[in-house]
Amino acid sequence: YQIHTGLQHSIIRPTQPNCLPLDNITLPQKLKEVGYSTHMVGKWHLGFYRRECMPTQRGFDTFFGSLLGSGDYYTHFKCDSPGICGYDLYENDNAAWDHDNGIYSTQMYTQKVQQILASHNPRKPIFLYIAYQAVHSPLQAPGKYFEHYRSINNINRRRYAAMLACLDEAINNVTLALKKYGYYDNSIIIYSSDNGGQPMAGGSNWPLRGSKGTYWEGGIRAVGFVHSPLLKNKGSVCKELVHITDWFPTLITLAEGQIDEDIQLDGYDIWETISEGRRSPRVDILHNIDPIYTKAKNGSWAAGYGIWNTAIQSAIRVNHWKLLTGNPGYSDWVPPQAFSNVGPNRWHNERVSWSAGKTVWLFNITADPYERVDLSAKYPDVVKQLLRRLSQFNKTAVPVRYPPKDPRSNPKLNGGVWGPWFKEDEKKKKSDKSKGANKQKNKNKKKANRKKKGQSLHCRSRLAGG
Repeated sequence: YQIHTGLQHSIIRPTQPNCLPLDNITLPQKLKEVGYSTHMVGKWHLGFYRRECMPTQRGFDTFFGSLLGSGDYYTHFKCDSPGICGYDLYENDNAAWDHDNGIYSTQMYTQKVQQILASHNPRKPIFLYIAYQAVHSPLQAPGKYFEHYRSINNINRRRYAAMLACLDEAINNVTLALKKYGYYDNSIIIYSSDNGGQPMAGGSNWPLRGSKGTYWEGGIRAVGFVHSPLLKNKGSVCKELVHITDWFPTLITLAEGQIDEDIQLDGYDIWETISEGRRSPRVDILHNIDPIYTKAKNGSWAAGYGIWNTAIQSAIRVNHWKLLTGNPGYSDWVPPQAFSNVGPNRWHNERVSWSAGKTVWLFNITADPYERVDLSAKYPDVVKQLLRRLSQFNKTAVPVRYPPKDPRSNPKLNGGVWGPWFKEDEKKKKSDKSKGANKQKNKNKKKANRKKKGQSLHCRSRLAGG
């Protein structure tokens, strides 16, 4: 969970000296232990301020893609703020200038995947992590993909549909490459989104509530599928609880790797749940606890029955129940906008007034996935039970890692490229300097003490050059 990595607040910004903690073992690192070749294509977004944070240092044999969370699909250029701009396309640990050919990233990444599959021996195990940029903003797509969507008046929705059509084609091309080069029969394809849609940028979560960046179902209930000849039950729909943390133990177990007993994992092996339709071993999901996010003005310990401060933004799911506390973020239901250019002013019929100052919500998410009926007043005992579970989780949380921006991150200081800026040798020099300064201080102290004791001054002349 995010509370166990220190990344429970927001995202890693391009200028922050932050990355996935180096003591967190990654999935490719575990797969390499059992003989897998590991390759990453696409978007990293787990921090890069020092070389040790780069994908090639975190378990990937090769990396081709971007380090940031978003950027231009053609130029691979990203501005974080005015004057803080740089190129963001990498091959392993170096800027991939030779690939700067104006190719749309979805197609470029697919070509790279095809090359990797063509050059690898299909009888040897391979782990391929493909993190496509689509359908993240900026909304860009090659012209030919717009042809089928002329009837969509809303320009953002039309662009989004075109981007998704290109992504669909990419997944098909990857699957065809797996078949062509002899991998398919012994492969598992996992397709997953990472969060809900952003209605302001063409996304739609209707009829779910809320949007990307919130803990409403519209922000956290993402689509996904597993496709494999190895599945026992094909074509079935899994409605069990599954969380992104479950992929780590599931895939390591499938690959016959070892999970260290001393690592306290939040994920479960869910392969039998997916493949055979068995019950999930998971009974709860901590969606998040963010102690830094804007506190709810009306939140209090009293509102949380003395168990939890409801000013803190958090959400938890236990069996059928889901509890949210604090400032919930954007919480409207946004109707489909495909055939209209009208903006937020027309969503007033779905707007929710927070004048009542609520900071606790309870839903039976199985019966009410749209979060229309708040049951917190009707079932106070359930609220207390979930607040206690939240409190238990919070006791295991590590401090938030969200450092201020570092001016050394500016790509202008790094050849116009976003990349590692924190130099170990600088750190050593500084520590050596400080050690030297401390030695000098200690010597000066000794001199002063000797003077006090009336020692002869000729001792000082030997130390003068110290």
